[in-house]
Amino acid sequence: MFDDPTPFFQPGDLGSLPALTPPAEALPVEAMTRMSVFHGYLGVLIVAFLVTLLVTPILRRLALAYGVIDRPDFTRKEHRLPVAYLGGVAVFLGVLAAIAFALLAPSPLIDAHPSAVSQRPVPVSILLGMLLITFVGLLDDLVGVSPRLKIAGQLLAAAALAMEDVGVKVAAGVLTPLASAVGIDSLNVAFNLPVTLPIVGSEIHIDVIYWTGTAIIALFILGACNASNLLDGLDGLLTGVTGIAVAAMLVIALGLAVTSNGPLDGARVIVALAALGACLGFLPHNFKPATIFLGDCGSMLLGYLAVVIILTLGDTGRTPLVVAGLIAYAVPIIDTTLAIVRRRMAGRSMSEPDHEHIHHLLKRSVGVVPAVLILYGLGVIFGAIGISVTLGRARIAYTFALIFASFIIVTAVKIARVKVFEEQARAIAEGRPFSRRRRVPRPEPEPAPHPDPAPGAVEPTHV
Repeated sequence: MFDDPTPFFQPGDLGSLPALTPPAEALPVEAMTRMSVFHGYLGVLIVAFLVTLLVTPILRRLALAYGVIDRPDFTRKEHRLPVAYLGGVAVFLGVLAAIAFALLAPSPLIDAHPSAVSQRPVPVSILLGMLLITFVGLLDDLVGVSPRLKIAGQLLAAAALAMEDVGVKVAAGVLTPLASAVGIDSLNVAFNLPVTLPIVGSEIHIDVIYWTGTAIIALFILGACNASNLLDGLDGLLTGVTGIAVAAMLVIALGLAVTSNGPLDGARVIVALAALGACLGFLPHNFKPATIFLGDCGSMLLGYLAVVIILTLGDTGRTPLVVAGLIAYAVPIIDTTLAIVRRRMAGRSMSEPDHEHIHHLLKRSVGVVPAVLILYGLGVIFGAIGISVTLGRARIAYTFALIFASFIIVTAVKIARVKVFEEQARAIAEGRPFSRRRRVPRPEPEPAPHPDPAPGAVEPTHV
């Protein structure tokens, strides 16, 4: 899988940016393989794995000592004893240590791949977003915060990415061909103002690709953080599913590094290896029976890291690569889509929990561990599909995306309306008419309270 370069990716030069390491002359770009690039950055994976593995028991003891625990409610939660939180802090420290190692380690410990494009280090905005997501999630685990505050933290993380142009070119692969088809030469629109403003001047320039990409970043960050939070319902489920998805994205990222796709090739590989190592280091503690949970801190952080890798896949405007990353991350996306449609059609609040997630249905059928392993298998299948999308052309990628989206919509509607279908079948079997309109019974009015008779009064006698 790693040995032969992917012919789909073509070299591109996006200009001169600060170099992570100068291109090496000893090893030509054409001689690189995915395995050689992986070998050069392997230390990042090892550091993330070891730090997360060793720090997690320490944080578990701190959580138990200070009462940062998840208490069972004997309804939705699987565990019957209190379990420590703060697992997300261990994942954060593991990823942070791995990225620091990639930036500071000498050449024998890390061997950055030679590239025809000047490579950027891991953008500061990614680290800032990690810090914001971790802080808001940790605050929610410790004292509890409102959903609006969590959304605000996620939007701030998205804004940080947009300010450093991380992921804003995702929309270019769609908007540029559409603009060319309708005869629009430039997507940089200028508006003349009637007056001259001190800072703006007399014209306002709007980069449609940049602002559309910024909106996509916000949508992706919000969706991934909340999708991960919803999927975190069984021991080891989210950690393993995210690790599998990130591993598939890593294969894609290594192919991009081999062909010198853009300035974020090295940073993308580093973030993917750090996230994968942290998942592998935390999974032994989190798999059933779990001794520590990710909490909102860890679940949102894993979603954030996964979507950052997906966004950087489209850094040079190759939207099919973003589609491939989304397919690799399909399990959380499918579960969240089902939850939204199900609650919407049932007339319930989007934040109202229920027992109808995919993992809940599987748990009731086969048990916890088999349910988790089944979802791991689905993650492997979708990861393989995502990798295969990068081996073809854009038209094939969009075909996969269409089939993928259609499958989600049909399945979501079918599961959300299963009770309606059962009632319809029962009505046909009994030979009575079936009405699709739900009739909500009106509550019976409560009788008015009977006033106490006055002292000495005689109550009337009913004949």
